[in-house]
Amino acid sequence: MNTLSLEPFFQQHPDWRMKAGKLHREYHFKDFVQAFGFMTQVAMLSERANHHPDWTNSYNKVTINLTSHDVQTVTGKDIALAIAIEQVWSNYK
Repeated sequence: MNTLSLEPFFQQHPDWRMKAGKLHREYHFKDFVQAFGFMTQVAMLSERANHHPDWTNSYNKVTINLTSHDVQTVTGKDIALAIAIEQVWSNYK
């Protein structure tokens, strides 16, 4: 998937960006419990999709990077997971 084909995704989800060849997004929560709850929900949907994020958590911040490791680029699986993650995030806004 080239950068041009990602443009519609970025227009609809402006908080996501490309960083080091991966889809990148940071989420900020009220506290650690909210951040961990979000991560738990994302972990469950990622497992169902058999596509998992690279992520970190520091107290109330969750940083997510998405790429398809087998082809070393962003694919439709990453876009689909990012959209699903945004749906989870909508419960925390």
